[in-house]
This record gives sequence, structure tokens and C-alpha cells, in this order.
Amino acid sequence: MNKKIIIKDYEVVVIGGGMAGVCAAIASARHGAKTALVSNRPVLGGNASSEIRMHICGADYHGFRKNARETGIIEEILLDNKRVNRSNSFSILDTILWEKTKFQENLDLYLNTHITEVIKDKNKITMVSGEQLTTEKVLKLNGKIFIDATGDGTIGYLSGAEYMTGREGKDTFGEKFAPEKEDNHTMGNTLLFTAIDMGKKVDFIKPYWANTYHEKDLAYREHHEINSGYWWIEIGGDDLDVIQDGEEIRDELLKAVYGVWDHIKNSGNHNADNFALDWVGFLPGKRESRRILGDYVLKEQDLFDGKIFEDAIAYGGWPMDMHTVGGIRTRIEPNDFIMMDDLYTIPYRSIYSKNINNLMLAGRDISASHMAFGSTRVMATCAVIGQASGTAAAMCISKQVIPREINKHIHELQQILMKEDCYIPGFKNEDKDDLALFSRVRASSFIKNCEPENIINGYSRTVKDQINAWITDDNDKNPWIELYFDNNISPKEVIIKFDSNLSKEIMVSLTHSVRNRQEEGIPKKIVKDYDIEFYDGEVLISKRGVRDNHRRLSCTKFNNITCNRIRVKPLNTWGSGNMCIYEIRVY
Repeated sequence: MNKKIIIKDYEVVVIGGGMAGVCAAIASARHGAKTALVSNRPVLGGNASSEIRMHICGADYHGFRKNARETGIIEEILLDNKRVNRSNSFSILDTILWEKTKFQENLDLYLNTHITEVIKDKNKITMVSGEQLTTEKVLKLNGKIFIDATGDGTIGYLSGAEYMTGREGKDTFGEKFAPEKEDNHTMGNTLLFTAIDMGKKVDFIKPYWANTYHEKDLAYREHHEINSGYWWIEIGGDDLDVIQDGEEIRDELLKAVYGVWDHIKNSGNHNADNFALDWVGFLPGKRESRRILGDYVLKEQDLFDGKIFEDAIAYGGWPMDMHTVGGIRTRIEPNDFIMMDDLYTIPYRSIYSKNINNLMLAGRDISASHMAFGSTRVMATCAVIGQASGTAAAMCISKQVIPREINKHIHELQQILMKEDCYIPGFKNEDKDDLALFSRVRASSFIKNCEPENIINGYSRTVKDQINAWITDDNDKNPWIELYFDNNISPKEVIIKFDSNLSKEIMVSLTHSVRNRQEEGIPKKIVKDYDIEFYDGEVLISKRGVRDNHRRLSCTKFNNITCNRIRVKPLNTWGSGNMCIYEIRVY
């Protein structure tokens, strides 16, 4: 019996349902492009899903870099999660990601769908084809722009895109910390686990097939926090290829996980008598495979220089986190953190294919050297790259151009991203459509260096010693801030960016120490309830109340209002005393 063939037409097709693909697809759809999101797994999130359960790291480096957490769609997702996911459940995060994509206008979601074929016309992809494993349907998806968010660069590989793999030598890009000679080694894969305290002694019987580890074998691998698994249980990338040998790597990782747990339980030195394994992953988390070649290769030097590219569309800040070849099979330090002094930007030229004209990139497969990849590969960085890629893809559709030609419109892309709360170091709000930039500002009170004018200075977060926010005085019981205009305006939307404490992590995590650093629930500094009032002179024309806001970026739309003064009255927060607003925009 022939399988049912489904043919669908889209403008943007995103393949890969990790955080990069999710953010790319949402961004594309929100900008009006008819979009498909295709994932070969039953849940979204990639390494952050319940199948793998890795926490979403980023430029803030576990809070080491102050005010560096990624914003935009990834912030929206994680704040939505903080609102409802009090049990720190990865399965609840799965549901949130499903909800964000399933019910997004202009977006069709295809889970359990593995793409196996790419159809091209010369140097352009016209269609991707694959099978939805749960329905036995063959899906053929036509598109104009395709975004490879597979992690492995699978769509790029199948389409004939130029790519890199392995480690470049020092001479390739002149990188100080690169190996002396190039090789085909990559970082390995990892399986995580969780354990729970049963309240009584629980025996563990080691499977006969599990590895045996002594303390000297794990001397360089910290394992005192025994309730969650370890990233350093890592295999592959040496004699085992992380793609071709994936099944064998999974089997070897299972032997390692149960062997490490046997050591923890039965060596008598880890206070683990009452602990039992609760969950062991069966889908390894991948770190590194193919990197698709773009018009620019991001390099180690760019990261050390904190380079601000003219075509910057995202940023990173996680250290160059270079894992030891061989992983847990070695008896040396499992990784080397190479720190940079500051954040760096990621250029637009690194997020589209050099030779496949309508292929864009999102996530860890962007055009970067192995060394630079050591930093860009973490999920929050991948997510903001994804939002930039999806936004640019929708621009390609509206302007009827290929991705490379967006370079002519890079300022427009940057301004769109910043409007939607993506941070691009070195750039500021210069949106000529933002009426707030042409207003004067006053407020009921403020503290030193947190004047009301900060809300229109172009920067919507604290940058080093510049706070860039309006913060009320301690004694102000009825705070307000207002923008007033020389002439009447007809506002259609007011966008406000609040303080969600970008120095603290907010992601789901298996690790107790990571969770203990976080605020419980919604960040306390976010304004919960506020009013927006519209005046013509001293006459109140209209008023809109916003209640139970839990997001940093809050957008409110209006119709049929003419005014010359807009007043925002923050009424309370989720637990902090002072009111804080970073930016107000009016359109």
C-alpha cells in the first residue's frame, strides 16, 4: 500500500525543533511569513527538552556576566515557563514550547517528521521531503527560504552546502588556542540522569554491562552533587563519529552512566545510601558536528576582541568551552574554559550559506571556526541567532530577495530585532517610527542616575555602569512617567520593557545548585499591574489597564486615540519595592 503524500506550500520552512528552530519559526511567522516548523522528535526544545534535559546556558555564563542574559523570544518563553512551571519540570517546558508554536498564527508545526531529501533548482532549495513517523505520511514542503536549525547541518549537507567539521589548526585562521594541526575530532555526546532521595537506604545492583570507575578515574570530574547527571559523561568525536556512530555512542554512554552511578552508590564515599536513580536519558545531547560555511567565518580573534560587526544581529559571551577529545575515556581535565573579557557580536554574514542561495542557519551550525563555536554553541546564544534568522527570512519574503541581499537592509533588520527586545551590543534604538524618541519625558520621582529620560536613550538594559532605566524614589507611593509631544499623535501601540533582572538565570535545570540561585516564580522586579493614560492637554481621553503582566516586553495596541501626552502608571511589581522601566516606545 502506498503511503499518503502531503504537499504543502510555505514561504519559510524551518527544519529543527531545538531552541534555535523554535525562535526562528516564531519570529518568521510573527512577521507575516507563512512558516513551517519541522522536527524529527516528539517534543520541541532539542537539548532543553525532556528527552535530554540540559539547562539553557548563554552569554551570562551562569550569572558571571552581569546583565548579559538573552532577551527577545527566548526571554518570553522562559518567563512564560516561570509563570506556570513551579515544579521545574522539563515536560512542562515541552508543553510551553508546543503551545507557543502550535497556536502561533502563520505557523504550522510538524513533529515526528524526519527530512531525508532536499530538492534543488541549481543553487536554490525548492522542496524538502520526509516522513512523519507517527502517521506514515510523506510530507513534501515547498518553500522560498529554508532555515537549517537541525544542529547537525543536515539540510545544508543534503543540499550540497559547503561545510566544516573537526578542528582547524592554528594556521587555518591564525587562532592562538587552536590545535597545532587540523584534525577531524569534535566534542562528544552526553547522557544525563537524575536521582532522588527515597528517605531510606536503597541498594543499587550494578548491571553486568556497566563500566567500572574508581575515584582516580574521576579525579578531574566533580561529582559531589549526586542528584543530577554530569555533562562530562561524554563519549564520541574521536574514533566514534557523533553522527554516523550515534547508536554505538548511546550504548557506550549508558554503560558510562550506570558505571558512574555504581561508583557513587557503592564506593561508600558519596553519602548516597538513600538515593535511587529516577531517570536516565536515552537520547544523547549533541555538542558539535557540521558547521555550514557562510560569507564570514566567526573566529577566536573576534571573540577576544569583543568585536562589534557592522552587520551584527546577535551576541555571545559564554567562554570558549573546549571539551577534551575522548571525554570520559580520558584521565585529564574534561574541558578548558577560555574566557573573553566582554561580549562579542555575531555577524549576519555567518547565518546564511555561502553557496546555497536560499539557505539560512540557526543555532550551532552557523559559520564559525571550531574555537569560536566553543562559545556560540550554547542554547540561549543559539536562540537569539534563531530569532535573527527567522526575522531575516521573513524580510526576504517581503522584499523578494535572497538572504545575502538582506545585507543592504541590515540597519532595518537590526532595528526590528531591537524593537522586539533582542540586544545587539554597540547598537541603539534609532527607529524613525518610534514616536517616543521625539517626545519629552518627566516623572513623579527618580533616583540618581535613573532619570526618566533614560527610557528614550536607545538602550533597553543596563550596559556596564550605565543603568539606562527609570527607577522610582523609595517614597513615591503613586509613581508615573509620561511622554509629552509638541503636536497631537495617534498611537497604535505602546511597547514597554521592564526589569526582569538580567543578571539572574531563569531556566529549568536538573542541577539543584543552579535552581537555588534563581528566584522562585516570576522575577520580582517585573511590573505586574500598570495603567496607560492618554491625555489631550489636561483632559483624560482614554485609559487602558494591564494586569498580571509577567513579561519583560509588554506590548499594548490601541485604536482611535488622538492625544499629546501618554502617562504610564506602574501600580505594583511581583515583589520588589521600586518601579523600574527600561524603555517605552510609541508607534
